[in-house]
Amino acid sequence: MSTPWLLLRGLMRETRHWGDFPARLAAAGQTSTYTLDLAGNGLRYRETSGPTVPDMADDVADQWQRLRGGPVRVLALSLGGMVAAEWARQAPHTVTELVLCNSSFRPYSAPWERFQPRALSKLLRLLLTAPAALEIETEILRLSSNRPEAHAAQLCDWVQWRQQCPVSAGNVLRQLAAAARYRAAPAPAVATRVLSSAGDRLVSPRCSQRLAAAWKVPLALHPSAGHDLPLDDPDWLLAQLV
Repeated sequence: MSTPWLLLRGLMRETRHWGDFPARLAAAGQTSTYTLDLAGNGLRYRETSGPTVPDMADDVADQWQRLRGGPVRVLALSLGGMVAAEWARQAPHTVTELVLCNSSFRPYSAPWERFQPRALSKLLRLLLTAPAALEIETEILRLSSNRPEAHAAQLCDWVQWRQQCPVSAGNVLRQLAAAARYRAAPAPAVATRVLSSAGDRLVSPRCSQRLAAAWKVPLALHPSAGHDLPLDDPDWLLAQLV
C-alpha cells in the first residue's frame, strides 16, 4: 500500500467538512486516508487555537505521531495549507508530498488578496453579532461555494455540527491573526503542487498563482469552483491526486 494521505482543513472548519472525500480518495488511491482537526475546531473546539502557524504545525506533527507516524502525503486547504507547508519545512522526512489548495502566503500576495475585503467584512459581522447557527453556516456556504443551491443537505449537516462543536469567536480571531502574520520560508524541500479555484471569492486565485511561480511548482486551476473546492467539485480534486 502506498504512502497514506492526511487531509487538513482551514479556518473554522473540521474533519467532517470533508464529507465522503477521504473515503473516496482512499478507495481510488488504494491507500489509507486520515483527517485531523486544528486546535479550536471540530471535536477540539474547547481548546485554544495556536497563536502562530508554527505552533499549529507542531500540534499537527504531534497528532500525526500519535495517530500513526511515518511518512505521509498532505492535502491541505486554505489555513491548513499554511500549517502543512510549515510542517513540511520542519520535517521533510515525514511530509513526502504537499498539495496546497486555495492557500495564500506572505510575502507573495497582498493582505486584500489573501482574504478578500467583502468576505472579511461579512465574516467579522458574523463574529460581532453572533447570529444563529443557520445564519452563520448559510453565509459561510455562500462565501465558500459557487454552487450553494446544490449543497442543501450539507448545509443541514453544517448547522448541526456547529451546534455540537461551536468554534468560539476568540479562536476564529486567533486563527485569522496567525494566518495574517505567517510569512512563508523558502519552498519546503518536498514535492509540492498548488491547486486553485478561479471562482474563489474568499482568497484571490492570484495568491496560488504567485505562490506556484515563486516556488517553481506545478499549478492546476479549476475554472469555476469556489474556495471550498472539495465541496464544489470533488471529482476534479480526486483526479488531481490519483
